[in-house]
Amino acid sequence: MVILYNILVFLHIVGAAMIVGIWIGNMKKPTVHPRQFDGAALQVITGVIMMGLIPAIPEFAEDANYIKLGIKLVIALVVLVLAFIGRRKYKAGEPISAGLAHAVGGLALLNVAIATLWN
Repeated sequence: MVILYNILVFLHIVGAAMIVGIWIGNMKKPTVHPRQFDGAALQVITGVIMMGLIPAIPEFAEDANYIKLGIKLVIALVVLVLAFIGRRKYKAGEPISAGLAHAVGGLALLNVAIATLWN
């Protein structure tokens, strides 16, 4: 079970890297790329599965902080919705505001900070 959890953590980090990496790479001309939506979806899916696995892994269940996980889930869902809006605009050839692009990347980065700095 721990191996499955660790694989999910790896995929979760890949999702964050997709969102934040593309955001930083497009800093001069902010946009939302469809792959950022894919990264956000990957983060939400793996995050929810990991939350479900926590009670099944005794060493993780003892230290689970469900308030932190709930906050991270809400932020991840906001990122997913914003990335979906950006993806639709990108595919339709419509302009994407810098605010939308920075919200997607900035909120994803905030989620990484919460994950790593909140003990």
